[in-house]
Amino acid sequence: MAETLKKGSRVTGAARDKLAADLKKKYDAGASIRALAEETGRSYGFVHRMLSESGVTLRGRGGATRGKKSPA
Repeated sequence: MAETLKKGSRVTGAARDKLAADLKKKYDAGASIRALAEETGRSYGFVHRMLSESGVTLRGRGGATRGKKSPA
């Protein structure tokens, strides 16, 4: 996929639909937006927008959360 896209080139039509479907499949399988951006040679914002356009429910940010600790 990455070799068919030149960095900074516009992605339109069927190629855009195929890319969106591919990104959606990989994101649903657990890949991060940053990993997908690096793999495709695109920016984080581009990948985020493509996922949003394809109707993906984006995951929340990971890491420690603040709040009350549940009793052990």
